[in-house]
Amino acid sequence: MADFAEPLARLIQECKRLPGIGQKSAQRIAFHLLRVPREEAEALAQAVLDIKDKLGICTQCQNISDGELCVYCRDPHRETTSICVVEEPHNIVPIETTRTFHGLYHVLHGAISPLRGIGPEQLRIKGLVDRIHKGEIQEIIIATNPTVEGEATAVYLSRLLKPLGPRVTRIAMGIPVGSDLEFADEVTMSRSLENRREM
Repeated sequence: MADFAEPLARLIQECKRLPGIGQKSAQRIAFHLLRVPREEAEALAQAVLDIKDKLGICTQCQNISDGELCVYCRDPHRETTSICVVEEPHNIVPIETTRTFHGLYHVLHGAISPLRGIGPEQLRIKGLVDRIHKGEIQEIIIATNPTVEGEATAVYLSRLLKPLGPRVTRIAMGIPVGSDLEFADEVTMSRSLENRREM
């Protein structure tokens, strides 16, 4: 990248590694950081280093945590009889924003994907099974993504966990609020019809 001084070119290249950031966005970010006071740039650099140095994985649910247990597992007000299983830590956020689920979580850190060489043994399923064996769990809610991999993972977990005793459910999927039926694909429409409820 001969158009920029080497430190700026290097920052642009590093920004381009971020998901969803192309050449133009990387340049805007780099030039923004060039203009801000040194303290702001240092604060950003320190925040990036802190997530690498100060965060780990919750020993119970595998969520990102700043201690042995994450904020949900150490919250005494959470219901301990239900677990919502998600693929990645960031999948917890949309569930929490509903303010309707008050149970615990379990993060798999991926989904079954034979094409990418990811099988059940690469996911963090053992900890979930161990939690069920303790006997307190009454329901497992599978909230994997509505993708081929997410569906495969949901089916696998359902077959694995049902014999262990808890009720195993899958989140409903369908037409988003404010959308038009004209734009729904056949799988979404099919799921909407399957998961219909009485009014």
